[in-house]
Amino acid sequence: MEERFPIGQFQFDGEITNNVTKSWINEIEDLPGLLRDAVKDLDNEQLDTAYRPGGWTVRQVVHHLADSHMNAYVRFKLALTEENPVIKPYDEGKWAELPDYKLPIDISLSLLEALHKRWVKLLHSLSPADMEKTFMHPESGEVPVGKNIGIYAWHGRHHLAHITSLYSHKGW
Repeated sequence: MEERFPIGQFQFDGEITNNVTKSWINEIEDLPGLLRDAVKDLDNEQLDTAYRPGGWTVRQVVHHLADSHMNAYVRFKLALTEENPVIKPYDEGKWAELPDYKLPIDISLSLLEALHKRWVKLLHSLSPADMEKTFMHPESGEVPVGKNIGIYAWHGRHHLAHITSLYSHKGW
């Protein structure tokens, strides 16, 4: 297992079918509960432990997931309501250094639970034509909505694995 990418990087070369997207949507739906379960017994010292040398703390990972998934939700809505909009990237590393990343994690866990309910409702409503809509990421290029569902299903699993692998490694 590689500490930076414990489940590997996102890769999907197959056809993005209805079954594939349903599976990804289920993963997005399940993430808040899995995340809450993974951190429920951690104390402040454990929450402030980095998952790898030079990496974020568990607390930062939880707050990052909330920030990242809020941005993702907005990007989906932009792609669904505008013609290939250019989205604004953000410096996630600098965001992780801001004072709100020191807050108790329950704030971001609750935010993720509410956000994912809305996001999953939106994703379940998408038509095949919606899946083909795109947004333009200035660094990554054109991103189709269907593929972006997979990217964020992976993103949740990726950061959850940071936490659970640290948990295992430390014997917590």
